[in-house]
Amino acid sequence: MSPTPYLSIIIPAYNEEARLADTLQEIAAFLTSQPYTAEVLVVENGSRDRTLAIAREFAARHPGFRALHRPQPGKGGAVRAGMLVARGQYRFMCDADRSMPIAELPRFLPPHFDAPIVIGSREAHGARRFNEPQFRHLGGRAINLMIRLLALPGLQDTQCGYKLFRADAAQSLFCRQTLTGWSFDVEILYLARQRGFAIAELPIPWEFAELSHVQPVRDALRLFRDLLTLRLNALRGRYDPHPL
Repeated sequence: MSPTPYLSIIIPAYNEEARLADTLQEIAAFLTSQPYTAEVLVVENGSRDRTLAIAREFAARHPGFRALHRPQPGKGGAVRAGMLVARGQYRFMCDADRSMPIAELPRFLPPHFDAPIVIGSREAHGARRFNEPQFRHLGGRAINLMIRLLALPGLQDTQCGYKLFRADAAQSLFCRQTLTGWSFDVEILYLARQRGFAIAELPIPWEFAELSHVQPVRDALRLFRDLLTLRLNALRGRYDPHPL
């Protein structure tokens, strides 16, 4: 494994025993066909099933794969841990549900894009959505409207689970992250804009995952609470761009 791999893939994993092994196998097969060096970090966070065991068993058989354990639940905390441990020149967060084919990953990287942050978008022109219930789509648009009004005007899809960060952007942003739940993406992108990191939206094909952990009403309420926390943090100067 290269001391400084070109790419790090960070997979937050919570109660993913039903699909994690297939996801890791698909990623491993994909990476064998790529011209660059890579590492894969599975960050298990407080699962109640065999997610951690599956990740460790796979890592033991596949060089370049690592399993990390974070006892506290929270997707944002898991992604933060992975991003700050990762060594890649580019660091890609990736859901375990394979809602976007891993074959789309090269589109996030140079020479296709050369931005410090590239976010997968289910709403940008050219994106395609498959098998998503209409009520889920409408709920997602309402959530995005709330995000645009309170924090991130102009971004059409901040909550898609596929995002690429250049190493300098990852180190600058994730060490300042305070939100550890589902809303962490909003805080990270808010910090990115404040610090002058360009954000590119990339239209992707995306398929609704039947085993999704998202609970629309609960998560919308938590998001609204976190948006108020973000606004309060901003008013208090917590996000001011000064050195830590």
